[in-house]
Amino acid sequence: MSTVEHQDSYQLGAAFGRMPCPPWQREPDDPLYRPLRIYTLDPSQPRLEGAIATVDVPFEPLACVPGRGLLGQTFCVSACNHQRRIEYRCADLDQRNVLIADGYTPSPSDPRFHQQMVYAVASLVYQRFRQALGRDPAWSFGRADQPVPLLLYPHYGEDDNACYVRHEDGRGGEIRFGYFRASTDATGSTLPGGHVFTCLSHDIIAHEVSHALLDGLRPHFATAQSSDALAFHEAFADLIALFQHFSYREVVLEGLRRNRGDLLGDNLLSQLAQQFAQASGQHEGGLRRAVAATTEQPALYQADAEPHQLGNVLVSAVFEAFARLFQRKTARYLRLATGGSGVLPAGELPWDLQVLLAEKASALAGELLDICIRAIDYCPPVAITFGDYLRALITADHDAVPDDRWDYRGTLISCFRKRNIYPAGVSNLSEDALLWRAPQRPLPPVAGLDFASLRFCGDPAHAADADERRRQADALGAYLQQPGVFEELGLVRSGDPRLQGDQVSLPCIESIRTCRRAGPNREVIFDLVAEITQQRQVAASDESPGFSFLGGATLVLGPDAHVRYVIGKSVAGNGRSARRRQFLDSELGRRFWSLQDGQLQPAGNPFAQMHATRQGTPAND
Repeated sequence: MSTVEHQDSYQLGAAFGRMPCPPWQREPDDPLYRPLRIYTLDPSQPRLEGAIATVDVPFEPLACVPGRGLLGQTFCVSACNHQRRIEYRCADLDQRNVLIADGYTPSPSDPRFHQQMVYAVASLVYQRFRQALGRDPAWSFGRADQPVPLLLYPHYGEDDNACYVRHEDGRGGEIRFGYFRASTDATGSTLPGGHVFTCLSHDIIAHEVSHALLDGLRPHFATAQSSDALAFHEAFADLIALFQHFSYREVVLEGLRRNRGDLLGDNLLSQLAQQFAQASGQHEGGLRRAVAATTEQPALYQADAEPHQLGNVLVSAVFEAFARLFQRKTARYLRLATGGSGVLPAGELPWDLQVLLAEKASALAGELLDICIRAIDYCPPVAITFGDYLRALITADHDAVPDDRWDYRGTLISCFRKRNIYPAGVSNLSEDALLWRAPQRPLPPVAGLDFASLRFCGDPAHAADADERRRQADALGAYLQQPGVFEELGLVRSGDPRLQGDQVSLPCIESIRTCRRAGPNREVIFDLVAEITQQRQVAASDESPGFSFLGGATLVLGPDAHVRYVIGKSVAGNGRSARRRQFLDSELGRRFWSLQDGQLQPAGNPFAQMHATRQGTPAND
């Protein structure tokens, strides 16, 4: 844990001072959007079934920089083939004839369109996070005084999968999209032996950009602390990609037409990376399917499952909740269309009904997507479990929509319960029991962190400068020294008997961020979210090597700086050290941790290990 000590009372996390890449400040004459054409799924989808859409990407000037590629405020899209050291023509999206045509024509063989596809989908995903969180998301890399864009490689190398990489020195990060030749028994419309580019898969782009955004929101989630932590990163990225499907009208219409309005039917709306799976000759459907386990006997939670398989349990729980809510909210339209019976006749659904159902599905998917993203602010800073995420979903939605008329939260709880996903430390699965709690004892407000004292760069969505961020850290650090606060937040002091002689670090302030959201009644809610961590060093014994693990708390502060929620994982929590050692001794733990100088250390980038290099067979992503 790279930190900077401050006044011997707390530390600053390595990512604390990193600023988001500032968004383009729109001039009065600037357009709102840049229309660009993309593949809504991938090149395997027929054109008449919604394969291509023109999407509105938030406008910013784009430069073609020799040797770098397409350069914007948030993303830099390389025009180079990294493996072959070839530089393709850069996609000049500001060229007049390209602007008029809504970008380059979708084509698997034009590298300029590949750059356009990656840029457009990545920008849409970033904008979705920005809207849901009410602030500019920051990457987990870059210097405090010089934020850097995420580097995207549409053509990183042959026989490579796609993978997000954060450089060890923290100076940069990138997503590497590989390409490969399809197998000779490829299915669907994929040419046997033809090239398949992961940069042309909407799902793979959205998945990898979501990894990068989640890493910026919660950098310690990328540490392999448990099977849940690894699986959660995969599940969250899959959920973002799945719900993004529903923003493309023609795709939603086609999916509902094929299954006559049933979202639980196995169709293109609930599958991921179809061309990737077809190119391997495995099957006609997608690489992963959200509805594969949403039957009467779904796949159940198993802590020792492979991360992608375990993650799919979480995905299926959320997707089934989405499908149930869709059925509930559209039942009245089916009754109107069937004269009150609710039983659809054989044949095609009426066109007007298809359009109405598609609009409702798209709106509901957007709501669920916002809930999933906002819930990250309500998660503990480390060692997340699926049960933690359920509590975060319930609390985040309760804050925004106290009056849950359609029972969104009850439906989510039911679908998680169906898969044996249970939060720890709750007495039952009722909504009020799952809400995160306020501190057990009344705590004073955090002086200097009320919204009247905070300074922003023109808008609460835009982060303040480095001096203001340091002032906020000093205010929170001083607050930790007030009587009773340290213990109430679950932090532990050196020498605490619960540590059993282990060493513990000073509290580390990882981040302080604003959160803005609007409920259905148009009420705007402001909060401040802060992360504090501690590291516990467990000494080696004759039987096993030493290791370290993190604990800490997420604080949600109201506009008046009162502590609304303390979401903690103490390093001295019951059984945490034993559970950690058990995981490190497991097959999965040995895969992601290695012995170095008598201590267990992370064995490289977990994303690269899970999204393995492709050598004739498809990687599991």
